[in-house]
Amino acid sequence: MRKVVIHSAGGYGKLQLEEQPDPTPGEGEIVVETAAIGVNFADCCVRLGVYASAKEYVGWPITPGFEFAGTVKCVAGKSVAGRDDGIVPGAQVFGLVRFGAYATHVVAPVGNVYPIPSGFTLQQAGGFAAVFLTAYHALFQCAQATKGQTILIHSAAGGVGSALIQLAKIAECRTIGVVGSSHKVDHAKSLGCDVVIDKSRESLWPAVERAAPEGIDIVCDANGPETLAQSYRHLRPTGRLIVYGFHTMLPKTGGRLDYLQALWGLWKLPRFNPLRLVGENKGVIGFNLSFLFDRQDLLGQAMRDLLSWASSSRIQPPKVTTFLLADVAKAHQAIESGQTTGKLVLLPQGLPNR
Repeated sequence: MRKVVIHSAGGYGKLQLEEQPDPTPGEGEIVVETAAIGVNFADCCVRLGVYASAKEYVGWPITPGFEFAGTVKCVAGKSVAGRDDGIVPGAQVFGLVRFGAYATHVVAPVGNVYPIPSGFTLQQAGGFAAVFLTAYHALFQCAQATKGQTILIHSAAGGVGSALIQLAKIAECRTIGVVGSSHKVDHAKSLGCDVVIDKSRESLWPAVERAAPEGIDIVCDANGPETLAQSYRHLRPTGRLIVYGFHTMLPKTGGRLDYLQALWGLWKLPRFNPLRLVGENKGVIGFNLSFLFDRQDLLGQAMRDLLSWASSSRIQPPKVTTFLLADVAKAHQAIESGQTTGKLVLLPQGLPNR
């Protein structure tokens, strides 16, 4: 098998494609020959050495990647072989792992592998799980989104942002999406976003105030210091700020951590005083999806709902841009640039569609 291995933190050159022995599954595990591997901004954080759960669960060397789609090669254990959902050798599936997906073969726990939804290609399925689980956990398990609420979605044309728009519409909420470039506006609108703010053409927060003069019920923010303070300020009473990333603390070009930029970002981060939260009747919730892998109750419920909505066409398959696995550095460069829309996917074999 071939897999991407990072031996120490750093730039794109740290992404080494290596030949290694094929994996052997343990009890209750499945080996999948991958056809598509999702790329997430968190993978770049792993490469840079700033992803907390990567340090806690793996350390160096590490193979990044949380999600994949492909063909089942073998299963181990009676509980796996006896499944009645069609996940048997030769079946096409998608799934999740806590790191290790940047490879031609992946070993995954039985509970984290699923049949591909009807109407999804392997490439679309390979970029589905991480962003939609992040969006689901943010909206339904953290923010408890309900009908009629107004939701502000930063980076609305990206992978998680695209998922948030769709799930917010399922919850019958009003959506305000923020994008950083004009070429992203149509993508956000095509997903059903009610208001799209292009912050390259107008001042962000006055536009938010015009769109929601009474304030925002839920803000979904992975930007970090650039927007967190104002995101909180624009919550209405009982509003909730959901934080799942700090992208503006990290580089958009060059692929290496700028320590001065990171320190400046840390200094600019707002400090949320509990007395202030109580007095203003607002909430702040942060999460990292990789720490939820032990909460199968939460992830299981989320995936059941997501698969149901995908099968009934209430969720659109993600818009996918592909890169060869050997071009993983180009994929990281693209997602770090902030210029992409939808989802980036690595192909262990075949031709990219860029």
